[in-house]
Amino acid sequence: MRELVILGTASQVPTRTRNHNGYFLRWDGEGLLFDPGEGTQRQMILAGVSAARITRICLTHVHGDHCYGLPGVLSRMALDGVGHPVHLHYPATGEDVVRALVSVSSPGIDLRLHPHGGSGSVAEGLEVRPLRHRIETYGYRLTEPDGRTLLPDRLEAAGLRGPDVGRLLREGFVAGVHLDEVSIPRQGQRFAFVMDTAPCDGAEELADGVELLVAESTFSDDDAALATQYRHLTAGQAGELAGSAGARTLVLTHFSSRYDDVALLAAQAGSRAAQVRVLAARDLQRVPLPERRRRQDAAPQAGPADRTHCQTGARGTE
Repeated sequence: MRELVILGTASQVPTRTRNHNGYFLRWDGEGLLFDPGEGTQRQMILAGVSAARITRICLTHVHGDHCYGLPGVLSRMALDGVGHPVHLHYPATGEDVVRALVSVSSPGIDLRLHPHGGSGSVAEGLEVRPLRHRIETYGYRLTEPDGRTLLPDRLEAAGLRGPDVGRLLREGFVAGVHLDEVSIPRQGQRFAFVMDTAPCDGAEELADGVELLVAESTFSDDDAALATQYRHLTAGQAGELAGSAGARTLVLTHFSSRYDDVALLAAQAGSRAAQVRVLAARDLQRVPLPERRRRQDAAPQAGPADRTHCQTGARGTE
């Protein structure tokens, strides 16, 4: 299953209906927790997210509303006896803050620290890009390798079934049949997480062509001067980012407490994001990742019932 669980949507000040930040991404065998603010442990309970599912924790920066929930989450993992390694990614300039937060957590988990100081890959399929905020901040992008969509009618015509299909995926050639003869290209899914930032190249690179973009929209377009002062996005700027990047779905979050009703923010984003599904996130909401796109240069169209999705490479067959 691949889905985003919204644990909190408030910015600096929580409200009666919005907890501080927190976002859990289910991605096959991985569970990525982004920016756990205060109260994240409790929100996980309410959302039905087990601490044992967390394999990576990704901090965009070390402002409190994005990381002060870290000790509680780590302590809960220790209490639950989580045995697998947990990887913590964060900006290198936040080392002192991160180590302080880790030091007050309950010991007992295999926590591995991964500071980063520039653009690039930080784990398989996971990249970071610098954003433009008041302190060093990075956004994250998760990319599934491209694969192939098998066409059952062509497999049948080629006489391939059972174990031979698995061999074809692994080796690319079985019994005189090449993989590309019985399949069409399929682009891997992509997810981007863009928090506190003014408009910048890094945000555009992260958002490019993603299925699901999570973006802060701290301020209304009417408060653009505040957004500029504090280096945040307005809702309209978040919509423009998603629209120009060709994102499929935009999830707005990180709302200022000055807005009781965020429908206005969704409308402002939608006005600049043609053909993008725009959601104003709610605490405890679940957002499935959109279906994979088919490449524009794909072979002849096959009906939905005539396709079998597969992936070559690290993740094997789906």
